[in-house]
Amino acid sequence: MFENLEIFQMAHGMAKHAGARQTVIAQNVANADTPDYVAKDIEPFRSFYETSGQPVHQRATRVSHLNGVMDQQLYPMNERQTGPSDPNGNSVSIESEMLHAVDTKRQHDRATMIYKSALTILRTAVQR
Repeated sequence: MFENLEIFQMAHGMAKHAGARQTVIAQNVANADTPDYVAKDIEPFRSFYETSGQPVHQRATRVSHLNGVMDQQLYPMNERQTGPSDPNGNSVSIESEMLHAVDTKRQHDRATMIYKSALTILRTAVQR
């Protein structure tokens, strides 16, 4: 019943986006010494949310999963435009990735706080 409220859907979508972005950042850090590796990122949550019109949906990893969609890439990845690359062609900057990781953690914390605040307001309205 309450999961259909827009504020809860937005907070859930924001948290899922933060998790997906953290995965991409971890891949960038893991490939920091790989020759010719180009740093990747996903589009910001705001542009994704505005263009999709719908929050993130469940993803099925097996055929037997209910209510999920197989092989769906929720967030399109693109190359991150950074400064000059290393002599081996790698464009990952560990310092830059750490800053992106902190920003992503803040996004996840913000989503959690939005969810908690909306839940508190809802509980107050229902008087529980």
